[in-house]
Amino acid sequence: MDRSLFIAMNAAQQTMQAQATNANNLANINTTGFRADFEQFRSMPVFGEGLPTRVYSMTERPGTDYQQGSVQSTGRELDISVQGEGFIAVMGKDGREGYTRAGDLQITETGQLVTGTGLAVMGEGGPIAIPPAEKVEIGSDGTISIRPIGEAANALAVLDRIKLVKPDLQQVFKDSDGLLRMRDGGDAPLDATVTVSSGTLEGSNVNAVGALVKMIELQRQYEMQVKMMKTTQENSAASARLMQMNG
Repeated sequence: MDRSLFIAMNAAQQTMQAQATNANNLANINTTGFRADFEQFRSMPVFGEGLPTRVYSMTERPGTDYQQGSVQSTGRELDISVQGEGFIAVMGKDGREGYTRAGDLQITETGQLVTGTGLAVMGEGGPIAIPPAEKVEIGSDGTISIRPIGEAANALAVLDRIKLVKPDLQQVFKDSDGLLRMRDGGDAPLDATVTVSSGTLEGSNVNAVGALVKMIELQRQYEMQVKMMKTTQENSAASARLMQMNG
């Protein structure tokens, strides 16, 4: 059977993988601080016996879109959004430090400061724990101040400081759990130039219209590859019939 069948099959498979990346972006259109993934096709010549007359396609994720999403005011004290470049340091479920733009912070029953997905927010000395308090404020530099229960309105005490980082974007990658991590496996240092705005949240940077158009485009590419496989099969059957007639 002609090798074009396998080439078309490979192209259809890679198109499905690209569609999965695009669908994931679209599914996270309302996820706080989400960063869209890019996807692209690359031609891969097939080398072997004879001349390299066949070219396969390969889908790859060349990087992540780090453009800032829209910022909305919520008025909630524990909601923060990073201003400009930078990230909030959190502890992933695997115990490793990661970085996110999701600032929908919450305080658990045990007093731990976590993101909306339950990841512990890192401070200057590790995960941040907040004792019972009447008021919690987060400053522009990430400083957390609390007013202990029963204290005067102006009795604010500095508790900790959220670890805000600004690593070189060429040195980070999006891990399988959605968190950004350093390529060298280390931890990014605290950066005092990173600021946050309290009472606001940054949304996803996915362009819904663009993702929908891309979905239609990939669907048409997939249909074209399936049609090519069918055409190759029909040509093979016609060739077999000719050989039977000549026999």
